[in-house]
Amino acid sequence: MAQNRAMTKPRVGLTTYRTQGQITLYDTEMTVLPAQYVAGVERAGGLAVLLPPQAITTDDARALLDGLDALIVTGGADINPERYGQELGAHTQASETLRDECEDALLSVALARKMPVLGICRGAQMLNVHLGGTLHQHLPDVLGHDRYRVGDGVFHPEEMTVEPESLLYSLLGGERTVQGPVYHHQGIDSVADRLLVTARGFDGQVQAVEIRDYPFGLAVQWHPEENLDDVRIFQGLVAATRQ
Repeated sequence: MAQNRAMTKPRVGLTTYRTQGQITLYDTEMTVLPAQYVAGVERAGGLAVLLPPQAITTDDARALLDGLDALIVTGGADINPERYGQELGAHTQASETLRDECEDALLSVALARKMPVLGICRGAQMLNVHLGGTLHQHLPDVLGHDRYRVGDGVFHPEEMTVEPESLLYSLLGGERTVQGPVYHHQGIDSVADRLLVTARGFDGQVQAVEIRDYPFGLAVQWHPEENLDDVRIFQGLVAATRQ
């Protein structure tokens, strides 16, 4: 059995949205995820497994992760600010409580097992909040600009400066900068004690964090799935499942 498992592609779980949508005959609440995330995992040599937001216990989370080799916490709606001790801000979108709770349970089990974990955009924020950090609820109020979200659903690249000798630095082949496609209005404020900042934007805003003393625990504020010509971060996650 172990030999057969070693010969299969690594199975990567991806958290998903639960939102109103329309497809064929259905106009109802749906569980969905942009296909770019799946493509990123595929191009990196993994098998994508979608994880719908649902009410789960810790035992349920263990059962779900038993069949997986890595976890990606994906982008999406704003996290409920009550989770990091703040009141709802004027610009904070309605949160998905079920998704917040589901991802929190999955992260608890994944981190306890030291599974390879990748957070993307909201996923970076979720990891930080899960470990005790806080968020800026609206970056323009803090930074004085909205370059990280130009609007109309357009992802555009912003240059991120990467810390040397970090996991991210190694995944990028020793490059000190990366062009990260962005679309977010929230960001990390106080960084959880277990996390290390490994990339910042042109304005100093936190753009990537890594879990200290952990085999592969990386979260980026940008959207690597929006540039499928560069899947090095996904490749790093998949490679970590084989180590």
